[in-house]
Formats: sequence, structure tokens, C-alpha cells
Amino acid sequence: MSTSLLDEDGAHATAMDVLSPDCPSRVVFGRIGERWTMFVILALEPGPMRFTALKARVGVVTPKVLTETLRALEGDGLVSRRAFDESPPRVEYALTPLGRSLLEPIAAMRAWAEAHVPEVLASRDRALS
Repeated sequence: MSTSLLDEDGAHATAMDVLSPDCPSRVVFGRIGERWTMFVILALEPGPMRFTALKARVGVVTPKVLTETLRALEGDGLVSRRAFDESPPRVEYALTPLGRSLLEPIAAMRAWAEAHVPEVLASRDRALS
């Protein structure tokens, strides 16, 4: 649900509620929650990277899926793609400022996951027993 409010300039602003089925912020949650998005963003944290290096850093992702993920992230303004006029052609991917702004929340999720993985795995084992 989104609610119309007045912002500090008296203009209409919209308050977002991701739990509402009609809220446009769900699109962002959907992108961030896609299987490879967080891994790509974390892999690009140190700086620009070529496709092959990025694929190696991310791991078992297929080239097709990595390409689709990069295109989606580029379309959403989270990743930039720079093609160099060289022979052979060279392309680098980098986080945009908007993409870099996701590093802190993703780092918090990463820390939580790494700290709690034993508990989650133990719970899974109990559920399967």
C-alpha cells in the first residue's frame, strides 16, 4: 500500500509499504532477492571487473544467468557496463553509486548468514529427520 503524504515542500509524496501488494518498492525487493544479485554486488565491491573474473568470483553461476543478472542490474541502475574500444573487445562491470549503497545492508545480511548458518543447518537437519 502506498499512502499520499505532503513532503517538506508541500508537494505530494508517497509513503512506501513493501508489504502491500500494490507497492512499487516490491520491484526493488524482488531484484535484490533474486538468486545471484547479492553475490554479484558483493563480488563487484572491490571495483570494476571483467565478465570472466566476475564469474570466477561469484562461483557456479552459468554465463547465461550471469549475463541476465548483469543486464537486469544495469537496467535498474545498480551496475554499469563499460565497453572499451580495443581488440579484442574488453568489457568491465562496476557498481554505480546506487549499487554501492546496497553494500552496507548486504554486508549486514552476509554477517547474519555467516554467524547463524550452523543454527539454520541444524534446524534443517532436525526437520529432515
